[in-house]
Amino acid sequence: MSRRTTLSAVLGTLLAATLTACGGGGDENATVQGAKLVKAGQITTCTHLPYPPFQSEQGGKVVGFDVDLIDLVAKKLGVKQEIIDTPFETIKTGSALNAGKCDVAAAGMTIKPDRAKFIDFSQPYFDATQAVMAAKGKEWKTIEDLKASGVKVGTQASTTGEEYARGKGVDSISFKDSAALLNGLRTKRVEAVILDYPVIQGWLKSADNAAYAVAGQFDTGEQYGFAVRKAQNPELLKTINEVVGQARQDGTYKTIYEKWIGPMPEDG
Repeated sequence: MSRRTTLSAVLGTLLAATLTACGGGGDENATVQGAKLVKAGQITTCTHLPYPPFQSEQGGKVVGFDVDLIDLVAKKLGVKQEIIDTPFETIKTGSALNAGKCDVAAAGMTIKPDRAKFIDFSQPYFDATQAVMAAKGKEWKTIEDLKASGVKVGTQASTTGEEYARGKGVDSISFKDSAALLNGLRTKRVEAVILDYPVIQGWLKSADNAAYAVAGQFDTGEQYGFAVRKAQNPELLKTINEVVGQARQDGTYKTIYEKWIGPMPEDG
């Protein structure tokens, strides 16, 4: 083989790898009902584990509120759902979607303008608030009260809970994920943790956390959204919105909500 031919082959291989890495090398036959999928026969979901009750591993299987909703989308498309555990930073910046790693991001992710620059959000599917979890008997009515108390506070890295706390002047200790955050509280590295209320509510259902309680709740006006690749998958986004909307109308959403979270608010 000539040096020129060899060089061409190498360049061709590198080009193919580059296209695949940027999401351009997907299988065209994977498109279903106009929705572009990374792999034929499945909708690939990026999430960040663990984040119960939205997604966590139980018995070797990833389950949760978000999982059940995307399963409805998969059913609508006639495919199955495959879930990939992904760093949250690569989810919220859109890099996981842009790299063709997944079709949809479902990670209990708050809709924010700075994130919407890089990903396309679905319509809101969940209203969220932030809460403080600490030893029973503790109570802080406001984030300012918590700051003034001087207790060591833990937050999960890259979350809106962390952004909210630090934006209010709370010098929190950052943990890589929710499991590490909870362990930080149990081992007394921190005295209180701030995270989404449904996650804390789920923790408190376990007898292992009987020593703790909700010590404060802050309405930050947050709403969760699913996300797809920016300006590249309008039909998938449309399908997600239609499926969630239909689930709200026919009662399926309420069933899933009460399965994973608890009684659904009347205005939910």
